Amino acid sequence: MTTPAPLQNDLLLRALLREPTERTPVWMMRQAGRYLPEYRATRQRAGDFMTLCRTPELACEVTLQPLERFRLDAAILFSDILTIPDAMGLGLHFVTGEGPRFERTVRDEAAVDALPIPDPEDELRYVPDAVRLIRQELNGRVPLIGFAGSPWTLATYMIEGSSSKNYAWCKGMLYDRPDLMHRLLDKTARAVTAYLNAQIAAGAQSLMIFDTWGGVLTPQTYREFSLRYAEQIISGLSKTAEGRRVPVVFFTKNGGPWLEAMAGFGADGLGIDWTQDIGDARRRVGDRVALQGNLDPSALYASPTVIEQHVGEILASYGTGTGHVFNLGHGIHPEVNPDHAGAMIEAVHALSPRYHQG
Repeated sequence: MTTPAPLQNDLLLRALLREPTERTPVWMMRQAGRYLPEYRATRQRAGDFMTLCRTPELACEVTLQPLERFRLDAAILFSDILTIPDAMGLGLHFVTGEGPRFERTVRDEAAVDALPIPDPEDELRYVPDAVRLIRQELNGRVPLIGFAGSPWTLATYMIEGSSSKNYAWCKGMLYDRPDLMHRLLDKTARAVTAYLNAQIAAGAQSLMIFDTWGGVLTPQTYREFSLRYAEQIISGLSKTAEGRRVPVVFFTKNGGPWLEAMAGFGADGLGIDWTQDIGDARRRVGDRVALQGNLDPSALYASPTVIEQHVGEILASYGTGTGHVFNLGHGIHPEVNPDHAGAMIEAVHALSPRYHQG
């Protein structure tokens, strides 16, 4: 990578490190996606979703599309959390209307032992290549966020073969063969660590770890089978790049009951979903971590006036001072009018400076 351009907007990085900011930074999970007509056009040109992910030029194009529309404070790499199990040889494909599916599952010792740890600059080369290209095209405009799925979330897909309602195979292994589940999670954690470090080396300036299905666990199993491996990853990540810290945000959907535990394991920020009051969350975690969130994505179906009201309520609930990154409580829905997403972003720009004065 050539010498990077100076970062013109570092609000996200400062907020995640709980440093003073002039206003609250804002970005959206899934901000490059199906709600944008320009994304749908690029997706059609690509032919299928995985071609879009595996073609750095197209991944760069869709990563940058929302920044042309909105005053966002970050770009997030366009990719998918399931790239790692795909590179492990499980045969990822997407079925229209049904989501991701794997041709092969991991349900016994032989399957776990056979899993390779992919080389991020070989089997997954298209991802760091996309990161390098996006950084070049951003030219210092805003930071670039890289990401990966948590080991537990990846394991649910690897064991079930697709999304699941009751996680029968996955929880069966967890309870009946916890030793085997730990072996799978450890191997996956090592793969995720290498993958995220490759993204940092390629130019990612912040990271997200998506623990989408951590909320289906019990308090005890969450700590043992999800949080433990997120901690393993974070402890193995490069902490700085280009002379500044690379902050990491950990997001567990429905993880509100375990905020205190999540605040103590090494992440710089925690993503919270819309089921938590962000003011309560701040009181619970204190100044240990930044918080990211947490507008209900469905609020974007409302009128811009109502959206602005709800943005104001979240900002007021968090209160004064730094450490807040405004975001949705989960990914933006495909049916949302892009103008409504813009109304949310503009509301953050208009309403948040008052919470950062003095």
